[in-house]
Amino acid sequence: MAAATCNQTCRYCDGELPVNSRQLVLHWRLAISLLTVAGQSGDYIEAESSYSRALQMCPSCFQKDRSILFSNRAAARMKQDKKEMAISDCSKAIQLNPSYIRALLRRAELYEKTDKLDEALEDYKSILEKDPSIHQAREACMRLPKQIEERNERLKEEMLGKLKDLGNLVLRPFGLSTENFQIKQDSSTGSYSINFVQNPNNNR
Repeated sequence: MAAATCNQTCRYCDGELPVNSRQLVLHWRLAISLLTVAGQSGDYIEAESSYSRALQMCPSCFQKDRSILFSNRAAARMKQDKKEMAISDCSKAIQLNPSYIRALLRRAELYEKTDKLDEALEDYKSILEKDPSIHQAREACMRLPKQIEERNERLKEEMLGKLKDLGNLVLRPFGLSTENFQIKQDSSTGSYSINFVQNPNNNR
């Protein structure tokens, strides 16, 4: 059997897979299946270690296999609350296999759990583009825009509160406060105007 071409240099090949490449592929398919079953046992620490060892040995030219290993290790890390590490693994899996919906779903869930709602929405949109039948992604695309809007409003209020505190600190030596400055928003343009008020208490 002729050697199979490999697009990447890896531990077991330098431009080409060995003549028994088919057996090697079958070996890794079986190994990944066994690892997946082992990962469902509930011992997530051992599962993470097993996937890490497999990634060290799996030829880099086996991109689909490595994407599965990264995604499965992400699941094991997710169960251990290692969210950022799990996100990193999902990203590596997606980089190797951009159409890997399970890895995209997993990363979207992790983004939500870490309050990265914009990133989560982008992943859910990407999933729907690939498979419109995914109910979880469709539901998230309807739910997240409102959550993002509410979060942005909350952050804006927090920012204005901090600016008000800072303004009072600066104005206090001059006998003024932010109450002397009325901020009004133009509903048509969204822009703000500031008016000075000499005696704000008299205007209440």
